[in-house]
Amino acid sequence: MASRSKNLSRGTALPLMFQGTGSDVGKSVLVTAFCRLFARQGYRTAPFKSQNMALNSYVTVDGKEIGRAQGVQAEAAGVTATTDMNPILIKPSREAEAQIVVHGRPFKNMKAGEYRSSFFEQGLAVIQEAYARLARQFERIVIEGAGSPAEINLNDRELVNMRVARMADAPVILVADIERGGVFANLVGILQLLEPEDRERVIGVIINKFRGDLSLLKPGLDWFEGYTGKPVLGVLPYIHGLWIEAEDSVVLNRFKPDHKRDNVLDIAVVKLPMISNFTDLDPFMAETDCQVRYVTAARELGQPDLIILPGSKNTIEDLLFVKKSGLANRIKQLAGEGKSVVFGICGGYQMLGRSIADPDHVETDLQEAEGLGLLPLVTRLARSKTTVRSRGRLTFGRQTFPVSGYEIHMGQSQVFAQQGHVSPLIQVEHRSGCTGKDGEGQKEILAQAASCRSAPWTDGLITADGAVMGTYFHGIFHNDAFRWALLDHLRLKKGWAPLSERVSYLSLREQAFDVLADEVKKHVQVERIEALMKSYHTRRNGQCKQA
Repeated sequence: MASRSKNLSRGTALPLMFQGTGSDVGKSVLVTAFCRLFARQGYRTAPFKSQNMALNSYVTVDGKEIGRAQGVQAEAAGVTATTDMNPILIKPSREAEAQIVVHGRPFKNMKAGEYRSSFFEQGLAVIQEAYARLARQFERIVIEGAGSPAEINLNDRELVNMRVARMADAPVILVADIERGGVFANLVGILQLLEPEDRERVIGVIINKFRGDLSLLKPGLDWFEGYTGKPVLGVLPYIHGLWIEAEDSVVLNRFKPDHKRDNVLDIAVVKLPMISNFTDLDPFMAETDCQVRYVTAARELGQPDLIILPGSKNTIEDLLFVKKSGLANRIKQLAGEGKSVVFGICGGYQMLGRSIADPDHVETDLQEAEGLGLLPLVTRLARSKTTVRSRGRLTFGRQTFPVSGYEIHMGQSQVFAQQGHVSPLIQVEHRSGCTGKDGEGQKEILAQAASCRSAPWTDGLITADGAVMGTYFHGIFHNDAFRWALLDHLRLKKGWAPLSERVSYLSLREQAFDVLADEVKKHVQVERIEALMKSYHTRRNGQCKQA
């Protein structure tokens, strides 16, 4: 242990980087697994992704915003997530434009060309400084790339793949998804397109999501190793029931809106074009009596038990999509007839109100849009961004539940009290984080709290009949007791008895880290990877001394 401390004090964290043949091939999952594996070996371990493009965010304890995958990976490693683990977050807001978040704070909205041309040097400096700080604090750093390292048209100014591997002097493992087909062609193609120096960094490959007889794949594995000289370090099977949050919204394509099951609660989620923090819905996937469908048109909606309007990175334009698709009128009809419970989260909550205004054009060129009018609130988007962790007590069905969550939103909503018609959903007891630059948002939010008819501080609304409700709390359904009560309420509406036993999603999520680590250890040559990491750095250090 003394030698580890000595290395740590010199800032010589041992890095390992995972790059892939494309998006959603399993890089994030493998980084999570190795964070857990290294932590179980006693190494102080941190994840690192220099630049993340995602609408699935995570709020750190100091109220900063990073990619959700890095927050989850930090949890797997048993350490507190910081913005150094994901110093640049790109949040797409419209076609070829995104909000650039630097160290957890909105920096600027940029077009893709502007980002490449004017932000590259500044971004590189931010990344180098963040990684250097991690290297001084941790013993192992597990680095995640993005997309593919062989995007020839982007490589001259990329900030997330081989440039980061060179900066950290990290050995690289290539990850490929066999479900997509052409796995050997993809791997060979990537290797051949890499520069010789970068190809030398690749210490092996891992094939992910394999289903079937491994003996039938072995001739291909032998051919690949003979042809490329790179070892296959593991073939990881498709792992079912792994309750670890996905990062990329492409996973939502796996949920077919026309797939229906009998004797289950039907939950329809509006799949907004700019959907954000879609993992808010993950806990329902673990419930045995729930079916979750993602819908994009009124004809797909049917008459579900629960309709969820999720978060959005461009609330007004997504609201226009809800109207154009016919979903808005159908949702209002179902809510008015009491046939479906409607729940809005963050941007979805804003859509349930009377109007959303964007006078400063924070998210769109449009000035204002009329909401669905199901809740008495109006929203004004502002340049200040609220990123906080919150907790409080939620009242539903004459019961009160302790709940916690996190908020990420631009601007604030003002509630117009209607006696007997609506009530606050959550009595907020604590908030930590940032509610705007230099306190700007703090003044706004305190003013909103003071104007609310229920003191001292509230969030969200619920109608008297419980048919419509909404909140700014992301992660609201991760609170087991409230989720169970909501589902039993839906069951009673159908004339079904409540379930006597339900799963704790929070327990499943924590257990999933060890399940994942155990599966990876079983199917991946972890000890060989450890040896390859050490030999790579021994060789590289020797070369540096000779030079």
